[in-house]
Amino acid sequence: MNLSEIFIRRPVMTTLVMLGILLFGIMAYRFLPVSDLPSVDYPTITVRADLPGASPDTMASSVATPLERQFSTIAGLDSMSSTNTQGSTQISLQFDLSRNIDAAAQDVQSMITQAQGQLPPNMPSPPTFRKVNPADQPIIYMAVWSDTLPLYTTSEYADTMMAQRISMISGVAQVQVFGEQKYAVRVQFDPKALAARKIGIDEATQAIQQANVNLPTGTLYGSHKAFVVQAEGQLNDAAAYRPVIIAYRNGAPVRLDEVANVVNGSQSDKIAMWFGQHRAMVVAIQRQPGTNTVEVVDNVRKLLPSFRSEFPASINFQIQYDRSQTIRDSINDVKFTLYLTLCLVILVIFIFLRNVSATIIPSLALPMSIIGTFAVMYLAGYTVDNLSLMALVLAVGFVVDDAIVMLENIVRHMELGESVMEAALNGSKEISFTILSMTLSLTAVFIPVLFMSGIMGRLLHEFAVTIMSAVLVSGLVSLTLTPMLCSRFLRHPRMQKHGHVFEVSERYFNYLRDGYDWSLRTVLRYRFAVLVISILILALTGYLFVLIPKGFLPSEDSGGIFAFSQAAQGTSFNQMKKIQRQVADVVGENPNVSSIFALAGAGGPSGGGNSGIFFCHLKNHPSASQEFIAGIKRFFHIPHKPFGPNYRVVSTDEVIQQLRPKLAAIPGVFVFMQNPPPIQLSAHLTKSQYQYSLEGPNTAELYQVSKNMEAQIRKLPGFLDVTSDLEISNPQVNVHIDRDKAKALGVTAYQIESALTTAYGQGRVSTIYAPNNEYWVISELEPQYQANPDDLSLLYIRSTSGQLVPLSTVSSMSEGLGPLSVNHFGQLPSVTISFNLAPGVALGDAVNGVDRIARDALPADISASFEGTAQQFQSSLVGLGILLLATVLVIYLVLGILYESFIHPITILSGLPSAALGALVTLMAFNMELDLYGFVGIIMLIGIVKKNAIMMIDFALDAERTGGKSTAEAIYHGAIVRFRPIMMTTFAALMGILPIALGLGAGAESRRPLGMVVVGGLVFSQIITLYITPVYYTYLDQLQHWLGKLFQRRPAEGDIEAPGPIPESVLADTGERPRAR
Repeated sequence: MNLSEIFIRRPVMTTLVMLGILLFGIMAYRFLPVSDLPSVDYPTITVRADLPGASPDTMASSVATPLERQFSTIAGLDSMSSTNTQGSTQISLQFDLSRNIDAAAQDVQSMITQAQGQLPPNMPSPPTFRKVNPADQPIIYMAVWSDTLPLYTTSEYADTMMAQRISMISGVAQVQVFGEQKYAVRVQFDPKALAARKIGIDEATQAIQQANVNLPTGTLYGSHKAFVVQAEGQLNDAAAYRPVIIAYRNGAPVRLDEVANVVNGSQSDKIAMWFGQHRAMVVAIQRQPGTNTVEVVDNVRKLLPSFRSEFPASINFQIQYDRSQTIRDSINDVKFTLYLTLCLVILVIFIFLRNVSATIIPSLALPMSIIGTFAVMYLAGYTVDNLSLMALVLAVGFVVDDAIVMLENIVRHMELGESVMEAALNGSKEISFTILSMTLSLTAVFIPVLFMSGIMGRLLHEFAVTIMSAVLVSGLVSLTLTPMLCSRFLRHPRMQKHGHVFEVSERYFNYLRDGYDWSLRTVLRYRFAVLVISILILALTGYLFVLIPKGFLPSEDSGGIFAFSQAAQGTSFNQMKKIQRQVADVVGENPNVSSIFALAGAGGPSGGGNSGIFFCHLKNHPSASQEFIAGIKRFFHIPHKPFGPNYRVVSTDEVIQQLRPKLAAIPGVFVFMQNPPPIQLSAHLTKSQYQYSLEGPNTAELYQVSKNMEAQIRKLPGFLDVTSDLEISNPQVNVHIDRDKAKALGVTAYQIESALTTAYGQGRVSTIYAPNNEYWVISELEPQYQANPDDLSLLYIRSTSGQLVPLSTVSSMSEGLGPLSVNHFGQLPSVTISFNLAPGVALGDAVNGVDRIARDALPADISASFEGTAQQFQSSLVGLGILLLATVLVIYLVLGILYESFIHPITILSGLPSAALGALVTLMAFNMELDLYGFVGIIMLIGIVKKNAIMMIDFALDAERTGGKSTAEAIYHGAIVRFRPIMMTTFAALMGILPIALGLGAGAESRRPLGMVVVGGLVFSQIITLYITPVYYTYLDQLQHWLGKLFQRRPAEGDIEAPGPIPESVLADTGERPRAR
């Protein structure tokens, strides 16, 4: 049966079918969303609860614990961690990937409601939650500032006006404002003035609450009109609060401004953010999963001119980081790589065929396969991203293989004297099964990937389907369009006139083929030695696979640096502001930095005032086309200009290494920098990228063990920025209540703590309701009375007898140390050790090193585990090994079905160890680790390398059945006749992957291991499989007949005869060659 005959005889139908594929592919491409990576929804919910003034211990025991107890009963909860800081608790709930986030949110709300009765009654508001996706980072950071307006006014424009309108744009998930300075009225009491007038601080706050009211006042219903009663009970700014009467003394009123400084200020006055040299807020915009990042950014940018026209001229805003630009650059670089690959592959075809029309025919399979794949991507709901485009680039190298094999076989038949039409019909009939086998077996390589679960499955699913679609479309094109075009446009060799270049190149190719002929005869003479070598290759491959350093997701050049700065525990906010400015200035001096924003106070993972964060945006990296042109000029020693001051030629990791010594020279601060990973796999925020958590019921033991672990991990080679979230040495003032004396004087413990909260807790004592927002009235002492612990004695409390009692009368004070944050993992106290790795250090080696320390250092009642990326890496080690075995098994099953044989699939797969060995040796030679992309390259090698064996074996089987040749003669002739298409397809695949291996453009360093794996594996396996396959074919064919005799099966008519020894006609060089050009 000839699958191609109907398409050869009906050229109009074939042309229209191909045009239809082309048309739908182009239409689909226009509607495909654009993103950096496939959408990975990691269902995570963050719960936040506030109790101003409460210590971390109080927040952990009275707020976090009741909530965690309820949350632990929710189905599908993978992990739960909490961070408890001064006045705040944040709980991160990560659910199984299969859990619906909306259903999980309903469960969380229900659990919060159930826990409400167990929470402190004086919480200003119930706990709130929001759905987040740690894998989806903000796509825009936009700075908003004013050099003339107050910070709270600028914050109003950023939050109320700008953020709310941006959040209404289609595709925007949420908008956050960092460094927000929301308006508040701050009442700063003078304790000496209160004491002089014999007024308790609690009396003053009660007076404020009674003066500022906003109650429903009802309606008057007349006979003809109804009147709404509106009382002006609300005070709206500091000026309105100052004359409020808080008490009478000696018949005279005491007004608020006599005992307090009332100012318009910010609700969060212990946070400061800068953009460059400007105090600013930063608007962070996140997109909804599955939406087009580039389109969302474009829609946000379209809204900015309206802000410019509506806002005062003194309000400035600027996009500091635009993720879409990185995506555009990266995708443009991949597109350039795609175009370069197309050109290289077409060049390879032309070099081998040396005929323009013969080159164009298989080259048409390239755009047809790529464009047809876009239609499949659109139907599957995929995006144009780095992984899907990389799949297309990789596909270019071997989607043309089927067309090359079809064309070469038709040309061979023409050389044997057949007419163009006869050659098209006979050649396509002869090779159809080979192409079908190659296409289906290559597609089968990625079937196991479709069944992968977890993050890896989400990432690689789109990659696998994209490349499978390209292969299937290319197979369809090769069986339909290619033979039809051959029958119409190829010229018979007798009609072609060849020039001098053709004759010279033909002579060199014949030399190459003759050399292979001689070497193959030699190998067949020493088959057993080749068999032993193949077994040694298999053993060496297994050894190197265990030995090679392993990683997870490769680091990418994201164009930004994210960092935490941390000063000594107890550092004041004012001092932290100075330190953070120093850090920002040093970073900003680096010539590779484009812009920077810095946040001081409550910015780090601990949330303490001794920490901060900064994010700097780097200058653009030269594009792939610019680097390619520069490389060509350097190769030919052509002078070329530098890229200019707006570009950087170093990677993000190199910029970090430049900054390390300079930041280490700043006294009193540690700076932890990291290149943001391509995908964030943990909702637990830590100072360094990789996390290792310890949990245990005994807090003292846990803290001591974690300190020892941190010290030992710091000694491991290649570990950087080793730190932990254990901060238990924060200076604190302990107030010891003398309960007997307090009881005797009519003062309760509640009154004492309430007075302390009012004075130092910066809590809300009243609320101002505005038309579009609500604002706090905050009570505190004047700043000069918040600096010295001795000033606590200035507080007075009204007793039940009406007397003012000094706080120092009913309590004593002492200084000590306490926690800056208290953390839980699960429901147990925890400490998380985090670390970065030096360039060239594999994550697998780091994980093994930490595990070795843990086995010796951890007692039985303390458990430990990796989190985030490191935890996913550990899971992937088992999953990737199973995936590799499943891939080989699926290919064996498919080949066994196609060939109706248990033996021939083994022959076809015999070259796989050599491909894996070449890949591993190449990675080790270039000091690269085997990461996720490299492993994908090995899977691809399985599909590519077996094509050589399929082409040889198909010809050999046909020669045995129809030509009456012996087993050795058949495989020998098959190897020689198929030598040209094998070389063509291999070189086409090499040229297809070479641009990726060279690593051109932004983000290319992450793709380079994949390219190196395929190039190294192809080069080595190409040499080995040309010899191993014939040897295995002869041995396994003997084994098949021996098994047949063992089970006494009588040969049926048409069966191949049992093989004898290798004929002398094969072993001896008689000078005759099988008919092949």
